[in-house]
Amino acid sequence: MDPVIVVGAGPVGLTLSLALAAQGVPSVLLDEGSGAEEPRPARTVVLREDTADLMGRLGCRELDRVGLRWTGWRSVRRKQSVREMPLSGGRPDEESEPLSGLLPSPLHLPQHELSTALRAAVDKEPLVRLVPMSRIDTLEQDRDGITVHTREPGSTWWRGSYLVGCDGARSTVRKLLDIRFPGRTAVERHAVAALRAELPWPGEAVLHRQPPWRTGGEEVCARPLPNGVWRLDWLLPPRGELVTPEAVITRIQDTLAGWCGETPAYELLDTGVHTLHHRLARRWRRQRAFLAGDAAHLLGALGTQGLDEGIRDAENLAWKLAHAWHHGPAEQLLDSYQAERRAAVAARLRAADQSLPILRGGGGLRTLVPGAARGHDTLLADGHLGRGALGAPPSYSHSPLAPPHAEAHTVVGTPPGAPVADVTVAAPDGTTARLRERLGQGHPLVILVAPGTGVWDRRHWQTAGVMPRLTDAVAALPGTTELLVTESYPGASAHTVLLVRPDGHLVAAFGGVRPAELFTAAQAALGGAPRGGPEAEDEESEGRESGGEKRGRARVHAEGAAGHR
Repeated sequence: MDPVIVVGAGPVGLTLSLALAAQGVPSVLLDEGSGAEEPRPARTVVLREDTADLMGRLGCRELDRVGLRWTGWRSVRRKQSVREMPLSGGRPDEESEPLSGLLPSPLHLPQHELSTALRAAVDKEPLVRLVPMSRIDTLEQDRDGITVHTREPGSTWWRGSYLVGCDGARSTVRKLLDIRFPGRTAVERHAVAALRAELPWPGEAVLHRQPPWRTGGEEVCARPLPNGVWRLDWLLPPRGELVTPEAVITRIQDTLAGWCGETPAYELLDTGVHTLHHRLARRWRRQRAFLAGDAAHLLGALGTQGLDEGIRDAENLAWKLAHAWHHGPAEQLLDSYQAERRAAVAARLRAADQSLPILRGGGGLRTLVPGAARGHDTLLADGHLGRGALGAPPSYSHSPLAPPHAEAHTVVGTPPGAPVADVTVAAPDGTTARLRERLGQGHPLVILVAPGTGVWDRRHWQTAGVMPRLTDAVAALPGTTELLVTESYPGASAHTVLLVRPDGHLVAAFGGVRPAELFTAAQAALGGAPRGGPEAEDEESEGRESGGEKRGRARVHAEGAAGHR
């Protein structure tokens, strides 16, 4: 088949191409520019724990060198400390369970460093063809694929199986598809500065509301970066005068003096003014064309992270495109991208819109209610730290891929549709790994919770306990499925079986080995039975003729996973 065409070589487009390549799908990445990105220290991104791990799986393993994981979160109102919250401050050791009792640390880094790392990974990936100076001007679809034309200087035609527009807020793909992009303009404005200085809270992010100095405004946030660099954001009035360089310098000096007692020595690296909009595309799919990242949504008020959401778009779409690319038509599976991701971002935008009047309403009796300040602090912390409606990872509980409820389903610490916990699992090659390291390979995972298995001899696994029956059940599932084992999982009892999507979201948990229910859930998670098109009919015929051979290959794969020691 033709490659997938990815339009836009920003972080979302680069991530999508790498995620497709990890699942054996070639792509053509059309970059409107030359590929050179100007370093802007004041333009940074905050990656949640799971999206930072995704970057590592895609080949960007040095991000901790150019970014910083916060050791704490501190909230201040006027002159009073409201909350001091320790964070894990780093990644858990690969041989240990995640640190308990502490929230995971977000990874804060300059956006150009993320783009540089992703481009370096793309340069090493033979399945990705990066084409600079390629701005599209026409797009045509037919039953078998999609064709785009790029204008001068690199005027040519490109043919692809699918196309994804990752080309930003002014997306050409979105305009060519005639998709509306309604929303709100200038929801928040921030003056931003990146500077090197010594502040009283090394490694901690600080949110100071209603600071007592004259130029503090309603809110200022300080977020640390490596090498003593900080990003400072001042919330500006929605409609105000232009922010002059002199005004930014005055804000910097007053803010540093307010925090340190006097203005310390500092080195100013970069400044800017960021205007945040809230918009949501009406549709994210039109036939073989999709939207992702800023082309599909804009958000960022109250600490919400638009780029983090764009990376989640890429992860969600990649495995679905890969399945369709390898196995033929999968309309329900491809439709689920819009159903899941648009609903998740819409919920995020709705939560922000509901919180904005409370947090930015401006005084009145609301500020005199006991506990109001702490409640406001919790809302703001949620967006910055990845919690609650403003920041928590999405759950696809109402996805069209969710299986029908069955009596065999059981309750574990992860609700169906939510991201699974990153527990230690036994991998097929006989080693142990974090569960997230097994994601992104294009196939579902089946995980058996088996306490005490760490001391078992691998020679006995194929005949021990429920393993023979589970191995047979996994071998009979549609497509390739990887069988893993874990000693424990939050809220799960012994012999619980978890079915996990390729992107790490829980499909269902079962109380024991239930082959029929497991098959039904796996089939639902892949969009149901194949339908439509000669390719699907050929595959079904081939499956009937060589079902025993396919079952044998799957069984060998599953048994190899079981014998992990």
